[in-house]
Amino acid sequence: MKSIVIVDDSPTIRRMVRASLATLGSDGFVEAGSGLEAIEQLTLGPVGLMVLDLNMPDMHGLEVLKFVRRHPAYRALPVIVLTTRSDEASRDAAMAAGATVYLTKPFLPQVLAEHARTLFDQGASVRSEPS
Repeated sequence: MKSIVIVDDSPTIRRMVRASLATLGSDGFVEAGSGLEAIEQLTLGPVGLMVLDLNMPDMHGLEVLKFVRRHPAYRALPVIVLTTRSDEASRDAAMAAGATVYLTKPFLPQVLAEHARTLFDQGASVRSEPS
C-alpha cells in the first residue's frame, strides 16, 4: 500500500494539503517540516506520492528533489512541487531537477487533488528501503 509524503515547513499548509488529498485512497499521510525530515520519512513505508515545498529550513526543496531522483529506490516517485515561488526560473529549475508537476500557492484544492489523483493512480508504489 502507498502513503503520501507532505513536505512543508508550515503546519497549516500541511493540513490544507492533507485535507485536499483525503479522498485519494492512500494508506495515509506522512508529514515532514524540513528537507532532512522528508528524506528520513521516505524510509517509513511504501510511498506513492510526494508533495514538496521549495523554501524550507535546513535543506532546500530542490536538494530533496535531486536526492529523490538520484536514489534508485525513489527515482520513479511522482513529486508535486507546491511553492510560493511563481517565477519562471524556479519553475524551470524544479522541472529540470525532476518535478512531475509544479503548482504555486495559494493553490486550489481541487487542482492539487486532480494532479495527485492522476499521479497516485498511475504509479506503482515506490519501495521505502534503500537499494
